[in-house]
Amino acid sequence: MKLILFIFIFSSYTCFAQTLLKPDQVFDGTELHVNWVVLVEGNQITYAGKANGLTLPKNTTEVDLAGSTLMPGIIEGHSHVLLHPYNETDWNDQVLKESPVERAIRGTVHVKNSLLAGVTTMRDLGAEGAGYTDVYLKKTIDDGIIVGPRLLVAGPAIVATGAYGPKGFHDGVTVPLGAEPASGVDQCIEAVRRQMGNGADLIKIYADYRWTPGADSKATFLQEEINAMVATATTAGKYVVAHASTPEGMKRAILGGVETIEHGDGGTPEIFKMMKDKGVGLCPTLAAGDAITQYQGWNKATDPEPKRIQQKRKSFKMALDSGLQIVFGGDVGVFTHGENYREMELMVDYGMKPLEVLKSATSGNASMFHLNRLGSLKAGFLADIIAVKGNPEQDISVVKNVSFVMKDGVIYKE
Repeated sequence: MKLILFIFIFSSYTCFAQTLLKPDQVFDGTELHVNWVVLVEGNQITYAGKANGLTLPKNTTEVDLAGSTLMPGIIEGHSHVLLHPYNETDWNDQVLKESPVERAIRGTVHVKNSLLAGVTTMRDLGAEGAGYTDVYLKKTIDDGIIVGPRLLVAGPAIVATGAYGPKGFHDGVTVPLGAEPASGVDQCIEAVRRQMGNGADLIKIYADYRWTPGADSKATFLQEEINAMVATATTAGKYVVAHASTPEGMKRAILGGVETIEHGDGGTPEIFKMMKDKGVGLCPTLAAGDAITQYQGWNKATDPEPKRIQQKRKSFKMALDSGLQIVFGGDVGVFTHGENYREMELMVDYGMKPLEVLKSATSGNASMFHLNRLGSLKAGFLADIIAVKGNPEQDISVVKNVSFVMKDGVIYKE
């Protein structure tokens, strides 16, 4: 029985010593090329260029990808591998009623679905009440126990005391929170150090949030608290990202030295210019807002766009006009894992050129996330490679048609 299981596992995913990938065109992370091939040896790309410029090694396996575009694996910038769509179970009930064990089991399915959809790297920005479960999911992927993308994990994330949920209970009731609370410089420093010590690759903070249910978001951490958290993380070689949707919250996070702003709905031209000047990226999470608005009753096919969607279009255009770096990331988990393409479709719909969207989801995110050997198809880079049927520069929606997935030189889908 054990022998049969062993054979099944290792026959499901294929690794060749040398593999030549032959598509119709290649997007190398920057531009599209025709008549290109890519050679993989072990877990590295050793050649990417014109087919007639290559002498094949002996015993090379050729993979014919006719009708497809070869491209670097997608790098998802904002995910929650321990959440599932809110129209299935709302966020409060996921935090309060689903045990970390159940959520971890769901997470194993989520990461596999993501990989098979072409996502070879994911930033998980908060376990949302499940402690360090994302750290352990990362470990089980790295150890080969389960299948999934490379993960960059934030652990619990950090919120200002009193500013996060679940809420709505009287003061005698203690409930699990969706993130770790902290107040004052000393507590903020301690929380960052604890999370890094427990395996967080980066630190996520909430620079603004709703202090009471249904209220408008307001700034949370003081400037000196944000400054201290960023200094603590960067001293240890880590970095900080910030949930921020108000001008004041965004401003404090930018001045504090975070590397990306998540959401940014209320950004202004002045705020976006500040981000551009300081090299801070914007992860707009268009698909999350789109999904939540539909859960609340918006019929995209027949109804006019609600105010929330109109505002998001406006702020995204301002961000594009500023020239700042757009970080591909849809807040997947709010919607179905494996449907990351929804963010790309909306980025184009909201005014971004398809080629720029592809750059954002590959080489752009690799650069922003300090992934020096990912995001491009170049000799010496790691072999995280996918193929999609069709040409995504002409029609971005073809990114949902993933026909081939390789991560670290291993083929998971063909």
